[in-house]
Amino acid sequence: MIRALWTASTGMEAQQINIDVIAHNLANVNTTAFKRSRADYQDLLYQEMKSAGASSSQDTIVPTGIQVGQGVKMVSTAKLFDQGNFRQTGNSFDLGIEGDGMFQVVLPDGTTAYTRTGEFKIDADGRLVTSDGYLVEPAITIPSDSLTISVSADGIISVTQPGSATPTQVGNLELARFINPSGLKSMGKNLMTITGASGDATTASPGTDGVGTIAQGFLEMSNVSVVEEMVNMIAAQRAYEINSKAIQAADEMLQTANSMKR
Repeated sequence: MIRALWTASTGMEAQQINIDVIAHNLANVNTTAFKRSRADYQDLLYQEMKSAGASSSQDTIVPTGIQVGQGVKMVSTAKLFDQGNFRQTGNSFDLGIEGDGMFQVVLPDGTTAYTRTGEFKIDADGRLVTSDGYLVEPAITIPSDSLTISVSADGIISVTQPGSATPTQVGNLELARFINPSGLKSMGKNLMTITGASGDATTASPGTDGVGTIAQGFLEMSNVSVVEEMVNMIAAQRAYEINSKAIQAADEMLQTANSMKR
């Protein structure tokens, strides 16, 4: 009975973390370009009481053994990078990525972070920055007298200025892609950083080398499906309840055993 108590407790703990992951997904249902996470599990070690294939006599072997599992554990929270829907904003500095790739952002310490969020602004010096003021890489400066700003599908940024009917190119966006984007480390603020699991970033102009294209005036929305997350939450809640029932049943059996008299 003691084994059942500990085994069922691992199930309750696993489902508690599962609910935490689901709650985080639902909390970010309206976060621009948010990528949902999924909890992955593995069963724990087994206590082997009889080995399959062991000799039961001189001429026979045991066809099936006896293994008792010890429960479950969470092994990862995999981030899923499927494309979110697009919302038209009409803002010249709102950029969505159609396909693979991430924008590059320079953090205050000089390191590079990566994001799918294209809610860009310009600072007092006309530089293209994120909502937190982090510079976009490669650095792009918009002239103060710009009348219109155009971003092509391949990332070329052009502006029109007074006295000139011909657009002037002021910069070119580059996107980064990873062999294993799920290995990136989330650091909040819609930013991610490289880890040993993600591999190094491969940069390219939008629309080349497998990288997606840019859609100006659009934002990629969260890829969280509220209906799917609600179904997952109900399943996790029921799994939590049934594990608590297993603990209750084991406790009642121990109570019966302890109350026996000779």
